[in-house]
Amino acid sequence: MQPVADNDFNRGIMRFDGADHPVLVILSGALILGGICALVTWGLANAYPAI
Repeated sequence: MQPVADNDFNRGIMRFDGADHPVLVILSGALILGGICALVTWGLANAYPAI
């Protein structure tokens, strides 16, 4: 007997119930974009310091 393969929606980080809930998607998206914006701001502030 062969094991039943997981579908693509049930692997990795999406394994827990409610992983695609809209609130979690918006929250994680905001966290990722906020981190990117913070790194870009930090990089620009260090590349072009105020005179």
